[in-house]
Amino acid sequence: MNAKTRELLRALPKVDVVLAHQRCAELIDEFGHDRVVGAVRIAIEAVRAALLTGMDSSGLNANDLGVEGILDGVFVMLDGSAQSSLRSVINATGIVIHTNLGRAPLALEALDALMEAAGGYSNLEYDLDAGRRGSRQTHVDALLAELTGAEAALVVNNNAAAVVLAVNTIARDGEVVTSRGELIEIGGSFRIPDVIETSEAKLAEVGTTNRTRVADYAQAINPKTRMLLKVHPSNYRIVGFTEAPTREELVSLARERGLVAMEDLGSGTLVKLGPLGLPDEPTVQEALRAGMDLVTFSGDKLLGGPQAGIVCGRADLIARMKQNPLYRALRIGKLPLAALEATLHLYRGDDIDHIPVIMMLGLTPAELRKSAKQLAKLLNKIPGVAAEPIETTGYAGGGSLPEVELPDWAVSVRVEGMLANDLHEALRVGDPSVIGRVSEGAVLLHLRTLHRDHFAFLEVAFAQLLT
Repeated sequence: MNAKTRELLRALPKVDVVLAHQRCAELIDEFGHDRVVGAVRIAIEAVRAALLTGMDSSGLNANDLGVEGILDGVFVMLDGSAQSSLRSVINATGIVIHTNLGRAPLALEALDALMEAAGGYSNLEYDLDAGRRGSRQTHVDALLAELTGAEAALVVNNNAAAVVLAVNTIARDGEVVTSRGELIEIGGSFRIPDVIETSEAKLAEVGTTNRTRVADYAQAINPKTRMLLKVHPSNYRIVGFTEAPTREELVSLARERGLVAMEDLGSGTLVKLGPLGLPDEPTVQEALRAGMDLVTFSGDKLLGGPQAGIVCGRADLIARMKQNPLYRALRIGKLPLAALEATLHLYRGDDIDHIPVIMMLGLTPAELRKSAKQLAKLLNKIPGVAAEPIETTGYAGGGSLPEVELPDWAVSVRVEGMLANDLHEALRVGDPSVIGRVSEGAVLLHLRTLHRDHFAFLEVAFAQLLT
């Protein structure tokens, strides 16, 4: 230990000395005695540990490590702990369904329903007409059946839960037959083989990675087989020399052998995407019309609602799933349920243009170009900022439309005296937090995922950064 380190260690104040300072009294009034004492101890020990382990102390002196210096660290620690870790961010990435940024933003109608449910009591599980206990599922069952054409429906907390519940209910201690080309893994290490194993069923893989025929399924069926499972490949595609059985072929085989045919659509959609200028994805209605006994999909992807896992299909199978003890562990909460019901009403009323995901996916290049010019003009008024509208691409995200590049416009921003990576980091940790993309020495702010209301916040973010 060198002489300077010993000097710095001797300069560290005792806990009681720091607590006796007037600034500490003010902190105690604001944050409470126990929290402040704990923060003081942590601050002192953190500095001591840094010095003893040889961390760089060339910029430190005795004044920095006195009572005032320690209290500065204590205030930062307490102030940061008082702030919510979950913060609102501005998504300027051009990825519409951004898993890391919370996936689908909700429609105003869904937000209103969520607030109403959160602010007081509700008839979540109370039948107002009968005056007795009811089921939370009744708030969306009929809506989902009407919109999809299913006999019945069930909602749990996410699509993985929906698949687990369905497979466990139908095929527990039995076998599930699935194509090798559909044994996918998507975000969060969600692997189909692991899901089936967790559901206490055995997986029977058939076919090859690129080619599977209905005869492969038929050959794998044995007395323990309970389900034929079709899985949407999500963000994974096999192209070229490929083959896969149709839904109708799988359904016909399942009927012939007395098995359940189920399809996991993943993202799922209730509307054709062609009118939005996008390649059509299979809809829930199409899967059910093909005869699938059960169809599962997410609520917070192409549907544009809250996190939820939705199962539509045969009433007898849905009834069995509701009786499974796992259902209680996986059921949806009152807040996402309220938001989901409101979102489904928008589909029912043909008001899907109110749903942010649908609105963003449907934006035209002309609309995006106009917005990019407006934002660039606004940012160029800030001294030191150089903003230019450019043509680029965006993505649906969330495992949806993986091969589709959405035509997009962005504003390319440079700030005098700052590298692009430094600018991007400063925007990310600022308030408001802005998440963009770095490309060719500039930060790109994509317009597909920005709303006109965001422009004022972006102006504030850059103005604060430069001052």
